Amino acid sequence: MTRVRALLHGMPLRLRFVAITTTLLLIGLTVVGATALTLLHRSLVQQVDDQLTSAAKEVVEQATRTAQGLAGDTTSGAPSDYYVQFETADGTPVQTVFNRTSTTSEQFPVIPSMTFSQVRNLTSPFTVRSVDGRSSWRVIAGTFTDGSGSVFVALSLHSATATMGEMQMALIGISLGVVAIGGVTGYVAVRRSLRPLEEIESTAAAIADGDLGRRIPAAPESTEVGRLGVALNGMLTQIESAFDARTASEARMRRFVADASHELRTPLATIRGYGELFRMGALTEDEQLRDTMRRIEGSATRMGSLVEDLLALARMDEGRPMRSDHVDLAVLAGDAVGDLHALDRDRPVRLVPAQDGGSIGPTVVVGDEARLRQVLANLIGNVVQHTPSGTPVEIGLGLLDDGNAVVEVRDHGPGISPEHAARVFERFYRVDASRTRDSGGAGLGMAIVEAIVTSHHGHVDLLTTPGGGTTVRVTLPRTPRAPHPTVTGEQEVTSLEELDVG
Repeated sequence: MTRVRALLHGMPLRLRFVAITTTLLLIGLTVVGATALTLLHRSLVQQVDDQLTSAAKEVVEQATRTAQGLAGDTTSGAPSDYYVQFETADGTPVQTVFNRTSTTSEQFPVIPSMTFSQVRNLTSPFTVRSVDGRSSWRVIAGTFTDGSGSVFVALSLHSATATMGEMQMALIGISLGVVAIGGVTGYVAVRRSLRPLEEIESTAAAIADGDLGRRIPAAPESTEVGRLGVALNGMLTQIESAFDARTASEARMRRFVADASHELRTPLATIRGYGELFRMGALTEDEQLRDTMRRIEGSATRMGSLVEDLLALARMDEGRPMRSDHVDLAVLAGDAVGDLHALDRDRPVRLVPAQDGGSIGPTVVVGDEARLRQVLANLIGNVVQHTPSGTPVEIGLGLLDDGNAVVEVRDHGPGISPEHAARVFERFYRVDASRTRDSGGAGLGMAIVEAIVTSHHGHVDLLTTPGGGTTVRVTLPRTPRAPHPTVTGEQEVTSLEELDVG
């Protein structure tokens, strides 16, 4: 039994199912065949017993009618194919009759010796073997009414045995055919049924090779394989999301380090160069020393601004939750007008309705007020830096038909060419490449604007101002939405906090 279990345990699942099914089918056919043979044998024997009963009555009646009794000739009353044996009251055989000449004496039945009283107590036929033991006979016994003796009538079971043999061979052949057909059909059916498991196996192998986007083909959820596929697909989606989050976290960390090292290289080199000049004694005059310290201070200020901008982008890339307050964009727009006046007193600034945005009025959104102020601060800073002094500026405000709020910063300067407009939101991209890092910005302002607006589930569009110039259009939803998805990554958060000197 242990060896059978070990053999089944080492077999493939489909072969195990086929072996179990074939075994059960064979057992079932064996039981059915045995039952059928038993019922057939009982029916054939009953037919023989009915014939024996009729024949025995004829023999007894014929013997009783003869005047000779047991001493007379009763062969004329013996039916064909029947073996008849007469015995005296004490059980001594006195005469046998058998009308078939093809049967030898070795094939005659062996009639047991019985007394008259024993025969009278017999109520049903019984089976005996032949003299040579190769065949069986069915025997019925009867007694004469005058008590002079008994008679035994036997009929060979050769025909019944032959019929049983033919039926047995037929049942064996049919059973083997059914088992063979059932085994082949079962193998095909099991293989077809387990095909989804093979697809799951191939999908798992592909995922193990690095194809995390593979999924198990859909199957009806009413089946076990279908429910397994749904569960595995859900698990694979979570695993892929975890890998994507980890990859994105590593990419953001590498980008942060690369950006920081790239942008900090110039001010650090400036500070180091002036420090070496001071160490070598090249700064002999007070004016030179003051100019050097001013340049060192400017480089340090620039580094501080770069670090703050990079940290702001890193925090938004990380998906840290922001404040969710009710912020009136009209207040922020009014403050932006005042800030722009402070930066450039000669520049005309107006607060106007946004294009297709209705009239000016309270425009309340849900978001982080400090971040939204930073958006407008960066936009007006770009206007001051990249347009000629005195260029008119409008800050538009309004509500769209879909309920979203709009704030626009619109200038009438030289505008931005299409090839540059497609890249203004890239980090460290500068439209005017001729401007140095010291005279121009670092190219992070518009990237910060887009990151903040995106974190508020809004979007930024760069449009052309009618009559010339550039319009930056910020669209924000007025109703709160689900918080910006948070990226898990303990390594990244720790590293960013170490860099956060503010």
